[in-house]
Amino acid sequence: MDGKKLEYKGDDALKEIEKLTEKAGEFQESILKEILVQNGQTEYLSKYIKGSKDVKEFKCCVPVTTYKDICPYIQRIANGEDSSLITGHYITEMLCSSGTSAGEPKLMPSIAGDLDRRTFIYNLVMPIMNQHVSGLDEGKAMLLYFVKAEKSTPCGLPARTVLTSYYKSKHFKCRTHDLFNDFTSPDQAILCKDSNQSMYCQLLSGLIHRHQVLRIGAVFASALLRAISFLERNWAHLCNDIRSGQVDPMITDHECRSCMSFILSSPNPCLADEIAEICSHPSWKGILCHLWPRTKYIEAVVTGSMAQYIPALEYYSEGKLPLVCTMYASSECYFGVNLKPLCDPADVVFTLMPNMCYYEFIPLGENGKWLMDVAEEEVPNDKLVDLVHVGLGCYYELVITTFAGLYRYRIGDVLQVTGFHNRAPQFRFICRRNVVLSIDNDKTNEEDLHNSITKAKKLLEPYNALLVEYTSYADTSSVPGHYVLYWEILHHASATKDTPIPLDAKVHQECCIAVEEELDYVYRRCRSYDKSIGPLEIRVVEPGTFEALMDMFIGQGGSINQYKTPRCIKSNPALVLLNSRVKASFFSPRDPSWIP
Repeated sequence: MDGKKLEYKGDDALKEIEKLTEKAGEFQESILKEILVQNGQTEYLSKYIKGSKDVKEFKCCVPVTTYKDICPYIQRIANGEDSSLITGHYITEMLCSSGTSAGEPKLMPSIAGDLDRRTFIYNLVMPIMNQHVSGLDEGKAMLLYFVKAEKSTPCGLPARTVLTSYYKSKHFKCRTHDLFNDFTSPDQAILCKDSNQSMYCQLLSGLIHRHQVLRIGAVFASALLRAISFLERNWAHLCNDIRSGQVDPMITDHECRSCMSFILSSPNPCLADEIAEICSHPSWKGILCHLWPRTKYIEAVVTGSMAQYIPALEYYSEGKLPLVCTMYASSECYFGVNLKPLCDPADVVFTLMPNMCYYEFIPLGENGKWLMDVAEEEVPNDKLVDLVHVGLGCYYELVITTFAGLYRYRIGDVLQVTGFHNRAPQFRFICRRNVVLSIDNDKTNEEDLHNSITKAKKLLEPYNALLVEYTSYADTSSVPGHYVLYWEILHHASATKDTPIPLDAKVHQECCIAVEEELDYVYRRCRSYDKSIGPLEIRVVEPGTFEALMDMFIGQGGSINQYKTPRCIKSNPALVLLNSRVKASFFSPRDPSWIP
């Protein structure tokens, strides 16, 4: 529970999983009671249950919430008011979620005990893996981790991503030596604020230890592919460092230079030649297996929007390495683990750990059918289902109550129940509710996309041009991936001229950057700072293209009465049709503005 240390490793961790899942209902009841005891006197809960510790009263009276409901309280705390507005614990930091509110990152309250809970989940991973893969204590893990830019709230609380918080915590930096988690990357490189220098040093260290690496990974599949792209551009420099025993002058971070100088220690021309021979091959198919021949699997999130990167990872590994997705987590809370990590990515399911938070679920469909989505104002309190009463095959939206002050909070994830481990349900992640486009940590919904295009299309008006229809696509065929917009533009004569004013490339490029400037904080950070998303592209299509698109969907069984242009294309035939009618293509000429 919250007051207890959650430190389990090896067989003890596996026993703890069994204990928690065998009595999932009892642990969930206990968690909610503990939250009510510790947080019952907060301003927020007092509005609804007036200090009551009664679970039934909580479920009856406390409403289901979204970020807009809790945001005023979080902002007050960020501005210096007491944590007791929402929690009985001291809020130590605000975590920046990948979701946004009014274009800015959502701030999630975090308390000291949250780091214990996250560490608990991390400590379950290797005991589970050891059941399926042997010998993981006989080498190293090349796991590429990075910190993000951070800032402070007006009252001085750190505001940063959940991973940056963890990597900077004593739980990570002061961890005990563990043969199953012997990383190639030195902490100094992981904690380097310059992502390029961090990437360079982590890859350099991984290459130096290439014959010892047993697993390769990053948190997200997109980050691992970005590392491969970086390696393609920089392998010659990395080989020079290994050959000379000297760190490239481009590494200016003192901590990075110091730790890498120690790792390089002396020139190694033989190793440099080995790596150069592999990297200079014209095809990089299977490059991960060739550079790190003892690798047993790739570890990264490959579910949800990250599934689009599976073909690329399979190409770089020749399909020889299992793609392992170990856990299910968010900025708000860490949830659970994958008990069958070597399964096909399409079959990944997560077992929720009942000691992380209190779970509830909004029913969305049953009998294997996702029947509906639920608008923010449409969730009666009595419709929610608790963890142990979800139905097999049913779809739900996840709702959580946490020690840090989120109450019946809608995470926005759509899940399907695929089975049970003891009494704990196992869920397949389906999607984020209302997310249209995603390349990396960005989550662009239909409303944000519409608003950004509405602003940009005004640039066409002086040229007597009208945007008549549009759709979008997340193009990950190259690294980094980028947003593609398909625009059908109608040119018409003005009142004073018989012919339309021609649109030159500059106008279209201005439209590209205008869209990007209106997209949210996380997208702009990924574009401008992380460089994990490429310039937005507008592909102008021939007149009649969207009518042909409608005909295609109706020909596949759609109803002409109910047809709406999809705002994001995921159908290969639809993409083929659109791309066959592209007249011209334009990219953003610069990065969008972004201030940490």
